[in-house]
Amino acid sequence: MSTSPSSSGSVRSTSVVNDAIRDLWQRSGGYLSPEDEAEYQRLLVEWAAATGTSVRSAA
Repeated sequence: MSTSPSSSGSVRSTSVVNDAIRDLWQRSGGYLSPEDEAEYQRLLVEWAAATGTSVRSAA
């Protein structure tokens, strides 16, 4: 399953992206591997696109 918006430019709804984020955290047991972290970052960007907001890095 792709975690990024489709190439047609459509964006998944915020509820769908939120579900994907919750699923990622549940699957990871609360500890993100580097691969999980990369997926989480992609999901945050997708969530921001769906809400029309921007995401700032915590670093």
